[in-house]
Amino acid sequence: MPNAPINQDPIFQAEVNKAVWSACDTFRGTVDPSIYKDFILTMLFLKYISDVHQDKVDEFTVEYGDSPELIAAMMESQSFKIPTGATFWDLYEHRFEAGNGSRIDQALHAIEEANGGKLKNVFQDISFNTDKLGDEKQKNDILRHLLEDFGKDTLNLRPSRVGSLDVIGNAYEYLIKHFAASSGKSAGEFYTPPEVSDLLSIILEPQQGDTICDPACGSGSLLMKCGKQVQKNSGSKQYALFGQEAIGSTWSLAKMNMFLHGEDNHRIEWGDTIRNPKLLAQDGGLLHFDIVTANPPFSLDKWGHEDAQSDHFGRFRRGVPPKTKGDYAFISHMIETLKPESGRMGVVVPHGVLFRASSEGKIRKQLIEENLLDTVIGLPEKLFFGTGIPAAILLFKKQKDDKKVLFIDASREFKSGKNQNQLTPDNIQKIVDTYKARENVDKYAYLATLEEIAENDFNLNIPRYVDTFEEEEEIDLVAVRTERLALQSELAELEAEMAGYLEELGYGK
Repeated sequence: MPNAPINQDPIFQAEVNKAVWSACDTFRGTVDPSIYKDFILTMLFLKYISDVHQDKVDEFTVEYGDSPELIAAMMESQSFKIPTGATFWDLYEHRFEAGNGSRIDQALHAIEEANGGKLKNVFQDISFNTDKLGDEKQKNDILRHLLEDFGKDTLNLRPSRVGSLDVIGNAYEYLIKHFAASSGKSAGEFYTPPEVSDLLSIILEPQQGDTICDPACGSGSLLMKCGKQVQKNSGSKQYALFGQEAIGSTWSLAKMNMFLHGEDNHRIEWGDTIRNPKLLAQDGGLLHFDIVTANPPFSLDKWGHEDAQSDHFGRFRRGVPPKTKGDYAFISHMIETLKPESGRMGVVVPHGVLFRASSEGKIRKQLIEENLLDTVIGLPEKLFFGTGIPAAILLFKKQKDDKKVLFIDASREFKSGKNQNQLTPDNIQKIVDTYKARENVDKYAYLATLEEIAENDFNLNIPRYVDTFEEEEEIDLVAVRTERLALQSELAELEAEMAGYLEELGYGK
C-alpha cells in the first residue's frame, strides 16, 4: 500500500459523492454509462472492503505486533476475507503493468471464492477484461486511470476515517441514481426513484420482525428503504429482506448494495421470478411474507405466458395475463406470496392495469371481489427513469377493515423538472395522510364501495371516482362590454395624438 500521507479529517458525504462521480470521467466519451456503471460500482465495493481490511490489519498489528499468526487468525473472523494479492492496493501497485483487466478479474474471483456463499457468483457477470473497453492498450490505460481515481486520498474509505457505513452506502446510491438518470430506457431495470421508494416504505409500515420481499428488486434500494423504515419506527434491525432479480449484473449490484448498507440479514436470489421463482420454502412451495413490494417492468413482453396455465404454484388461478403484458403476472405472483393474516403489498403499475379488459379485466374483477384491493394512487407523469408515462400504485391487504377501495389522485401535485418530475416531502406527506384518514377529499380522494366499482364494470380508472373537474369562472358580459368601450375610446385618443405628431413632422395629408 502506498505511503502517501492519509487525510484524517472528517469525511463529508458530498466529498465522497463528488470523488466517485469524478471517477466516471475515465469512461465518458468512450463507454456507455449502462456498461461502465458496473465497473464503477464494483470498484467502489472492492475499495471499501480493502480499506476495511487494511484498517483491521493495522489495528491488530498495534495490538499483536509480534504475532503474525494471531493477526491472520483474527482476520478470519472479519466480515469479508481478502486473499493475499487480491486487495485494491495490490492491483493499484501493478497498475502500470500490462493485464490490468485480467488482474482485476482474478482478484474478484479470489475474493468470491474466499467468502463462500456470501459472495457466490456476485462478480461472474462483471468482467473488467472485456473488449467493451477497447483494445488491450486502451483498456489497460482506462483501468489504470480508474485505479488511480479510487486510490486518491479523498476516497480513503477506512472506517477509522469515514465513521458511519452510511457514507459508503449513500455514495453507492448516489451513483446508482445518477446512472439511472443517464441510462435512458434501461434505467427502470435497476432503479426506482427515491421518492417513490420513500412513499411505498412509509405507507406499508414495516414493523419489527417483518419479512419484506421485492420480487423484481433491481439494485435493492426499495427493499432497503423498507428496512430503514423499521429502524426509524422501532430502533430495531430485527427484520429480514428478500429479493429476486432476473438480470445477473443488476443482481450483483443489489448484493453489493446490501453489504455496503450493513444489511447482512438478506437473501437476494438471481433468476426470473415468474418463470423460476427462487424464494421457496423447504416444502418447495412459495415463501410467504409480511410485506411484498415492487416496481416491476411495465407491460413486459415475453414474460412466460406459455407455461403460466400449468404453473404448479397456482399463481394464475384467477386468469392468465395476456402474452405481451406481464403486469398482472407480477401482481398475481405477489398476491400469492402474502402471509394470510399480516400480508400487505404495494406495486407500481402503468395505468393500463387499471382499465384494460379481456383477461386482465377478469383478474382485476376477482381481486376486487375477494376484497384484496385496498387503495389506488395515481402518480404524476415523468417520475420514472426511461418513461414519461404516469404510473399508479396499487395497495393490497390480506385482511381489510372495510369493503371499500380508496382512490387518490396525486397526479397534479409535484415539483416540475426538465427531464424528471419529483414528489416533494410535502406531496408524499399529503398522500400518506390521505391514505391513513381513508376519507373523501374534494378533487383529491374518494372512498368507493365495491358496489360502485362493480357498477363501473370493475374499471379502476381514477377519474371515474375522483372528480377533478374545475368549473370555468363565469364571464360577466356587461363588464367585458364596458371594458371594451373604454379601450376603444383610449385607442381613438391615441390615434388622434399620433396623427398630430405625424402632421408636425410633415407627414400629414
